[in-house]
Amino acid sequence: MVVTLIIACEIAFWVLLALGLGARYLLKWRRTSVFLLLCEPVLELVLFAVTAWDLKNGAEPSWEHGVAALYIGYTVGYGHYTIRWLDGHAAHRLGGGPPPPKPPRHGLPRAAHEGRMWLRTVVAAAVAWALLLAAIWYVGDEGDNSSLEACQGAVLKAVAIHGLIALTYLVWPKKAPAGTAPATSGREKEGAGR
Repeated sequence: MVVTLIIACEIAFWVLLALGLGARYLLKWRRTSVFLLLCEPVLELVLFAVTAWDLKNGAEPSWEHGVAALYIGYTVGYGHYTIRWLDGHAAHRLGGGPPPPKPPRHGLPRAAHEGRMWLRTVVAAAVAWALLLAAIWYVGDEGDNSSLEACQGAVLKAVAIHGLIALTYLVWPKKAPAGTAPATSGREKEGAGR
């Protein structure tokens, strides 16, 4: 049941996002767009409530409950970024706005961008880890928590691996091709584009 709900939440996320951006740029219904986009966090609350209810009703903790926590964590860490990124593309394609800024490709600006993305992963992991810990405490000694603990380990590994990848951009920055202008940071570009 939990996996089905995760899939339904993912589909609903993209449907609400498409409806929200369509209402904003095709129909010019700004308030309706804001309402639809603000419904996005409700999906995570529903998933959280159903997962807790499933555990309360005696379901054995499993990888499904762990995936629900990972999904909620990912949405907290990357949801706003994803919506903002897609909003920039919709504004360009549907609203006639300027093309959205691309992330820097070279040097320290790229390293800074990768560092900010890693911080999003840290936030996502912290939320997922906290939810997994809460589920372990909630279940207590009544069930086998090994699958939830394994998900906690996977969360920490993901943070470490992403951190190492982000660090490589700082230690070995990619050099811009000869004759190109020095890159500006993604934040500077974002500020200029909005």
